[in-house]
Amino acid sequence: MSGSRRVLVTGGAGYIGSHTAKALAAAGHVPVVFDDLSNGHAEAVRWGPLVVGDVRDRAALERCMRTHRIDAVINFAGLIEVGRSMTEPAAFWDVNLGGMATILDAMRAAGVERLVFSSTAAVYGQPDVGSLAPLRETLPTLPINPYGDSKLAAERLIAASARAYGLKAVALRYFNACGADPDGEIGEAHEPESHLIPLAVEAALGLGPALTVFGTDFPTLDGSCVRDYVHVCDLARAHVLALSAECGPQGFLAANLGTGRGASVLEIVEAVGRAVGRAVPHTFGARRAGDPASLVADPGRARDALGWTAACSDLETIVGSAVAWRRAPAFGRRLLGGLKAVA
Repeated sequence: MSGSRRVLVTGGAGYIGSHTAKALAAAGHVPVVFDDLSNGHAEAVRWGPLVVGDVRDRAALERCMRTHRIDAVINFAGLIEVGRSMTEPAAFWDVNLGGMATILDAMRAAGVERLVFSSTAAVYGQPDVGSLAPLRETLPTLPINPYGDSKLAAERLIAASARAYGLKAVALRYFNACGADPDGEIGEAHEPESHLIPLAVEAALGLGPALTVFGTDFPTLDGSCVRDYVHVCDLARAHVLALSAECGPQGFLAANLGTGRGASVLEIVEAVGRAVGRAVPHTFGARRAGDPASLVADPGRARDALGWTAACSDLETIVGSAVAWRRAPAFGRRLLGGLKAVA
């Protein structure tokens, strides 16, 4: 498939979905957002029409695909909170797997044959590859929570559909998505927020409580756990490239999206402090159950299959964009408790 495409972006009013819609429009495609707005923001839909609907509603999906003459689907719709998945597992299977099954049914009915799926490094669980070794797609997939389980099950359903029906599909396994649109039009606006960088930014700006650093006894250079942080704009660009990727004889490709470099929690704390000009208030807590010492991608397959490498995922760019967004968010989280941001 080449040239301009009409792309259905399910979950496109959310964080990564909205950045991808902008990247699609910049590349000459037409994004059509399908979102129930339970976690997304209508204000984030700026580069194409918004259709409000639930991805478990097959009739609505098929109608949308036919009405807008959709050529491809990028699916971001799903539940993402790992902790919540432990207490509400049925909801994650219903939305993440059930929603994917419904999308696939609607695609077949509407004759849409190209899919890009928003997956996760959580499919690897706690890989036994050495504490700091990069993770490759050839590793066993052994999720340790219902969130990772539901995403892996969706991948397997997609792969089976590719074999059975001729679908061409790419699953992109993110590591830690972060940062914000450099133009300030969209950014991270979860409620409640659970991600490290925005929580550290809020603590430094005086907009939230002190940050808790979970674990100081990991086998890393400074004792805090290490993760691979990828700018959301780099992730968005990967989805655009995946629309044209060769998927191999089975019609399915899974690829990691990461930088191949890790940063520790304490390095993030220091980077946020430099960007804000004020130290991040933080305390130390015990390790969280199931936290690996290090999760860093081997991004070689994405480089070879998609022609993708991270271009703006250095910590200064990531943190700088996150700080700029939190100081002047266009929507979502505003000043908390009437406090003023630190200049």
